[in-house]
Amino acid sequence: MTMLNLTESNNLSNTLLYHLKPLNEKPLLVQVLVGLLLYVNGLMIFTFLKKEAFLEETRYILFAQTLFVDSFTMLLTYLTLMGYFYQYPVHIIPCCIICTVISVFNICTPVTLVAMCLERYVAICLPLRHSSISTPKNTYIVLLVIWAVSFVLPLFTLIVFLVYASPVVLQSYVVCSLEVMLQVNWLADTTAASLQILFIIMFCTVISTYIKIMIAARSATSENKKSSKSLRTVILHGIQLFLCMLQFITPYIEMPLWKVDFMVSVNVRYADYILFVISPCCLSPLIYGLRDKKFCNALKHYAFCGFAVVNRHKIRHVKTIPLEVN
Repeated sequence: MTMLNLTESNNLSNTLLYHLKPLNEKPLLVQVLVGLLLYVNGLMIFTFLKKEAFLEETRYILFAQTLFVDSFTMLLTYLTLMGYFYQYPVHIIPCCIICTVISVFNICTPVTLVAMCLERYVAICLPLRHSSISTPKNTYIVLLVIWAVSFVLPLFTLIVFLVYASPVVLQSYVVCSLEVMLQVNWLADTTAASLQILFIIMFCTVISTYIKIMIAARSATSENKKSSKSLRTVILHGIQLFLCMLQFITPYIEMPLWKVDFMVSVNVRYADYILFVISPCCLSPLIYGLRDKKFCNALKHYAFCGFAVVNRHKIRHVKTIPLEVN
């Protein structure tokens, strides 16, 4: 009987080690991806702050906001992801605050993307009015509107949850995730319906912007190159918006799984995090960090501490010096 129990215990330990081994590899992969993106975003934010020209242009101000929001979103969602993987309990009140902040950031990113698409529409379709509309003052007003819109639904969800939760629940410890605040059925349905309406409004705005820019590109031959580039920018923003909005439905997919099979829910959360959190964050540096020549040159300058630019300037200077023959 003792040998039988020992054998069963060894088999159970081997099974746990077998399942936990890929779990130890996945957090490492996520850490590498998050670390790289945070470094790139930090470098781009530094580049934005160092150049006064970027501080006065609407598209770069909105781009800097997406970098800021994406960085904090990745960091906070990564912490909640690791807390879920290791089943680390925290008090429910701090958990609700963290989840509310994540929800605000999740809404802020797609709303900012819509504002960036509208800025491209003004630049292409209303070029004579672009300088008067896209001023720093108007841009900061738009930022206030974006943050106000982003706060409405998460703040409503937090207040309703705190009102309907019992004192026992408010004193409990939970594994922090967005699903904690969606236990009230009608609140979960209201939140899902509100996010769907918001997604429809934003997606229709992006589609109409794309159509108007495409019409302007066909009618104006002199601005063809600029218009085609703006079309590709709007398409990338549309893809980014679609991935961001899909992130809103992930809690409703994960809620049934975490009560059924822990391993399945872990794998689904990994996939959702990489597809709907990290992937949209990768597109922001691509759209403006690499495709925009003005920002890309400044980024290279600060990435190499100015050495690459200085050396290239010296080489060009040496080539222009004529040789003197004695």
